[in-house]
Amino acid sequence: VQLQASGGGLVQPGGSLRLSCAFSGTISSINPMGWYRQAPGKERELVVSITSTGSTNYADSVKGRFTISRDNAKNILYLQMSSLKPEDTAVYYCAAADTGVSGAHLFEYPYWGQGTQVTVSS
Repeated sequence: VQLQASGGGLVQPGGSLRLSCAFSGTISSINPMGWYRQAPGKERELVVSITSTGSTNYADSVKGRFTISRDNAKNILYLQMSSLKPEDTAVYYCAAADTGVSGAHLFEYPYWGQGTQVTVSS
């Protein structure tokens, strides 16, 4: 299993970024997947997860601003981020879970990408 995240960078408050996560190996559309983030000195936290049926679970802090999507034909997971705030600054990780779990919990994710830095600053 391989997950490769990309798309991070420096953006001004109020700006937008789209993260991508290319996945391969045994991961497919039936695996729950998610985006997590970790800011310096803080624990890794769920940003959003998506199940095999397309159900999503967003952190309250990103609802209405971030959108997760998955292109199963291309094996790419996306995170569209809008109205970015300085507190969104973190390393963002894509992750995949095995089938049969909800994907709502950190401990359910054995497969992780390398992370991409998002910095929101003026």
